[in-house]
Amino acid sequence: MDDATLQPHDPYASLRIPSYRSYILSTFTMTLAAQIQGVVVSWQIYDVTRDPLSLGLIGLAEALPYIGVALFAGHVADRKDRRGVSLASLALLVLCSAALLSLSLAGSWRSAGHRGVWPFYAVIFLSGIARSFLQPARQALGAELVPRALYPNAVAWRSSTWQTGAVAGPALGGLLYGFTSPSFAYAVDVALMVAALLAFASIAYVPRGARQTEGSVMESLRTGIRFVLREPVLLGAMTLDLFSVLLGGAEALLPVFADQILRAGPQGLGVLRAAPAAGAMAMSLYLAHRRPIRRAGRALLTSVAIFALCIIGFGLSRSFALSLALLAISGMADNVSVVIRSTLLQVLTPEHLLGRVSSVNAIFIGSSNELGAFESGVAARLLGTVTSVVLGGVASLSVVGIVAVRIPSLRKLEAIERSPLSA
Repeated sequence: MDDATLQPHDPYASLRIPSYRSYILSTFTMTLAAQIQGVVVSWQIYDVTRDPLSLGLIGLAEALPYIGVALFAGHVADRKDRRGVSLASLALLVLCSAALLSLSLAGSWRSAGHRGVWPFYAVIFLSGIARSFLQPARQALGAELVPRALYPNAVAWRSSTWQTGAVAGPALGGLLYGFTSPSFAYAVDVALMVAALLAFASIAYVPRGARQTEGSVMESLRTGIRFVLREPVLLGAMTLDLFSVLLGGAEALLPVFADQILRAGPQGLGVLRAAPAAGAMAMSLYLAHRRPIRRAGRALLTSVAIFALCIIGFGLSRSFALSLALLAISGMADNVSVVIRSTLLQVLTPEHLLGRVSSVNAIFIGSSNELGAFESGVAARLLGTVTSVVLGGVASLSVVGIVAVRIPSLRKLEAIERSPLSA
C-alpha cells in the first residue's frame, strides 16, 4: 500500500486554490449562458422552419469554424498568454450573445421564413470561432492552476460545474422562453456571459516555465498531432468519444421529440435538455468525492456502452418520464467517460503541449457534438426521427466493441499514470 493510499482523500483540494475557484465560477456562468442560448436559438429556428434539418444546420454552423481553426488555436494557446487568449474569446462570445439579442428584438426575420434564420447561423458561426480559441487556452490554463496530483479532483469539479450549468441552463432557457420572451432570455444570456468574462479576468495566472517558440506553425501543429498518435490510450479514448457521440447523439433532435412525439412544448424541451446534464452532475459530484477510478479502461468502455443503450431506449420511448430517466442515465454514463478522457489528457500530456493536444481533442469533441447534430438532422430527414436515433444508438454500441478489440491497451488500462512520453 503506497503513501497516496494511506493519505486521507480531500474532495475539495482543488477548490481551495483561489484562482481555480474563479476559473470554476467563469466556467459555470458561461455554461449557463451557452445552454440558455442553445435552447432559445433551437426553438426559435424550429418554430419558424418546422424542419429537423434546420436544427442540424445549427450544429454545422458552429462545427465548421470550430474544427477548422482548432489546430491553429491550440498552437496559439501554447505560444501566447493563455489568459489573454481566453479573455479575448470570452469577449467575442459576449458580442455574439448581444447580436442574438439584437436580432430577436428586431423581429423582422420571423416573417422571412427560412431566409430569416440565416443571420442566426452567421452569429453561431462566429461563436464557433471564439469557442475554438477558448477551449484549448482555457483547458491548458486550468491545468496550470493546480498541481498535477490534483488533476483528477480538479477535472471532476470542473465537470460537475459544467454539468450544473448544463442542468440549470436548458431548464431556465425553456422557462424564460415559455413564460417571458426570447429577447428576455437573450438578455439573461448576455448578463451571464459578462459575468463569465469578469470572473476569468480575476484569475491570478503565472505561466509555468518559459514557452517554447522554435519551429514553424505547421511543425508546431504536427508536434501536437504526433503526440496523440503515439499515445494509443489517449487516441483510443478520443476516438471512442468521437464516434459514439457522433453516431449516438440525440440532443439536436430534442425539439422534434418535445413537439411531435412527447408533446411537451418549449418547457418540456428545457427539461429534456437538462436531463443528461442532471445525471452527469450527480455522477461528477460522486466522482469528485471518491478516489480516482482504478480500472479506468473498463469503466470507460462500460460507460459508453450504457450511453448507447440509453439512446436506443430514448428513441423508442413514448413516455415523457421514461425519456427523461433515460437521458439522465445517459448523462451519468457520459460523465464517467468525460472525466476519464480529460484526466488522461492532462496527466499524459506535457505542459508545453497542452494547448495543441487540447485542440486535437477539441476537434474530436467538436466533430462528435456539432457535426453529430448535423448528422442527426440529415438522418432524421432521410430515415425519420425515431429510426435515426435508434440506429445511431446501435452504431454507437458497435463502436465500443470495435475499440475494445482493436485497442487492448485501453481495455486493460488500470489507474491513470504518466507515461514516458509525457515526462
